[in-house]
Amino acid sequence: RRNKAVLSFFHAIKYESYRHWEETVEKLRLELSQLSIEERAELAYFLIHSLDKEVDKDIDLAWDIQLTQRLEDISSGIVSGEQSDKVFTELRDKYS
Repeated sequence: RRNKAVLSFFHAIKYESYRHWEETVEKLRLELSQLSIEERAELAYFLIHSLDKEVDKDIDLAWDIQLTQRLEDISSGIVSGEQSDKVFTELRDKYS
C-alpha cells in the first residue's frame, strides 16, 4: 500500500509540473505572438540554432565544397541562375 501511495504522490507532482509547464508555454505563446515579424524571425533563428549543440565540421566542409563548386559552375557559364523572385513565384504557384 505504501508503494501505491508513494507512486500516487509522485504522479500528482509530475502532473502538476506538466500543468505548470503547459501554462508557461501558453503564456509564452501569447507574449511572443505580440512580437514583430523581425523579432519573431530573430527568435526562431536563435531557437533553431540552439538545437545544434555541436558543429559537425565534416558537414560544414561538405557545404563549403558544394557552394564553391556551384559558384565556379555559375562563373564559368556551365549553369545559369534564375532570378529569385521568379523562382519563389513559381514555387508559391506550385505549392499553394
